[in-house]
Amino acid sequence: MRDLDWNSFDVLVVDDEQDNLDAFRFAFRKSFKLHYALGGAEALSLLERLDPAVIVADQRMPGMSGIEFLKQAKERRPDAAGVLLTAYADMTVLIDAVNSGAVDRYVQKPWNSKELAVVLRQAIAGVATVRENRRLREQLAHYAGYLEREQRDPIDFGEIAGESEAMREVAARIGEVAKAATHVLIEGEEGAEKEVVARAIHVGSPREEQPFVKVTCAAFRGEALERELFGWRRGAFDGAFTERAGRLELAHRGTIYLDEPAPLTPSLQARLLRVLTDGEVERLGSTETTRVDVRVALSLTPGIEEAWARAGVLPELVSRLSVFPLRLPPLRERREDIRALAEHFLRKYARRNARAATSLSDEAIAKLTAYAWPGNTRELENVVERAAILSRGDVILPEHLAFTARPQPAEPPARPPKAAEPEADAAAKPLAAPASSRPKLDLSSQLDDIERRELLAALERCGGNKAEVARQFGMQRTTLYYRLKRLGIDT
Repeated sequence: MRDLDWNSFDVLVVDDEQDNLDAFRFAFRKSFKLHYALGGAEALSLLERLDPAVIVADQRMPGMSGIEFLKQAKERRPDAAGVLLTAYADMTVLIDAVNSGAVDRYVQKPWNSKELAVVLRQAIAGVATVRENRRLREQLAHYAGYLEREQRDPIDFGEIAGESEAMREVAARIGEVAKAATHVLIEGEEGAEKEVVARAIHVGSPREEQPFVKVTCAAFRGEALERELFGWRRGAFDGAFTERAGRLELAHRGTIYLDEPAPLTPSLQARLLRVLTDGEVERLGSTETTRVDVRVALSLTPGIEEAWARAGVLPELVSRLSVFPLRLPPLRERREDIRALAEHFLRKYARRNARAATSLSDEAIAKLTAYAWPGNTRELENVVERAAILSRGDVILPEHLAFTARPQPAEPPARPPKAAEPEADAAAKPLAAPASSRPKLDLSSQLDDIERRELLAALERCGGNKAEVARQFGMQRTTLYYRLKRLGIDT
C-alpha cells in the first residue's frame, strides 16, 4: 500500500447513536481525520461544505437507512468511498447496494478496530488514486492545450508575428502557400525564424497531422547527406549492415525541412531533382523505386543562391526549389516587433525556469530596440533568457540585459609596400587588427565566468547539495544541471 498521510484525508462517520460515534472516535481519532454526523440528514447537510475521501455509515438508522444515505451522498460526492456498517441480516439488501455502486465496502458488526482500519486505509488509497489520476489528466489536458496554443498561436508559434508591415506580409504569404503543395524556399539571415516559418507552413496545411521532418544539413557532408535523405540497402557501402529508410520516406505525406543544404554533390542534386519532379526515391544500393508525397521547405542564408550558381548546381533544381521564395526580414528592419517578441520570450523562460520576472521596463525595451541584433531573433531570445535568470524581481531592468560582443572588422593600418611583394598580393592578404584593438575577452565569456563563480560559491555553501542551490537561485533542478554542464562544472 502506498505511503500516504492518512490524516490528510477526511473521513465522515454517520450514526444515529452518539455512543457508536464515541466508540469510533476512541478507536481511530489518532489514525484518521474524523468528522461526525448524527443521522443521514445532518450528514447530507455537512457534505455541502465537506469533501471526504471515505463516508462510513451505519445501515440501521431511523428515517434514512445507511444505504439510502450513501446513495444520496454519492450524488453529492461521487469520489468518496462508501463504507457500510451492517449486520448479517442485511446481506440481501447490501448486495443490491454494492451492485448499484452506492456501497464500495462493507464491514459486519460488531466491527474489529484492526480490520476496520485496514478497510479505511484501502478505501482512502483507492480514492487518492482516483484523485491523482484526475489531477494528472487535467494537467495533461492543460499542457496539451498549451502545446496546441504554442503550435497555433501566431506569437507563440514562431516568433513570426509582429506589428511590422514586413511580418504581416510574411504571415500572409505563409497562409497562401500553406494551402498549396508547393515547395518553399525560405531565405533569412542567421538566427532568423526560418524553421519556425517552415513549421507554420506545415501546421497550416492539409499535411498537419503528418510528419514534419527536420534535417540539419550542416551535420552531414558529401555522401552522408545523400544517405540520410534517401536511406540505403544492406551492403550499399562499408558499415551498411542493415537496411534503413531515408528521411524523405519518413516524411511521406508530410513536410521535410532542409536547413542550409550546401554544398550539394552532383549525385544528390540529381536525386533531389527526381524527388521534386516525379516524387520518386531510390535507396542507395537499390534499384527499387518508392513514391513519396512530400513538401520540401528549404532554408538559405542570403548569398547561398549565388554560391550555388558558382558551384554549378543544376539550374533545374534551383528553379524547382524557387517556385515560392519567402524572405524573412532581419530584426533590425522591424524594430517595432522587438517589444512583442521580448515579452513572448520572457513569458516562455519565466515559465520554464520558474522565474519571477513577468515584464520589461520601458528603459529595457528602449535598450533592446536600439541594439542592431546581428544574431536576429535567436540572439534576442538568448538575451531575454539570460535577463530572466539574472533578474531577482518581477521586472527586467536595463542592467539585466547583456549583448554578445561581436568584434567589428578593423581598418587595416597603412604600411609601406615591400619590394619583394607584388602590390596585388599585398592587397590580397588581410591585415590583422593591432593587438590593442582586439577584444581580449568578449562579454559573453565574462558573464559566463561570473555565473560560474556564483554557482561554485553556492555549491560550496550548500555542501554540494544541488537541490538547495536550485532553491536559492529560484530555478528548477533540471535548469541548474543544464547550466552546470554548459559551464563545465563537474560536481
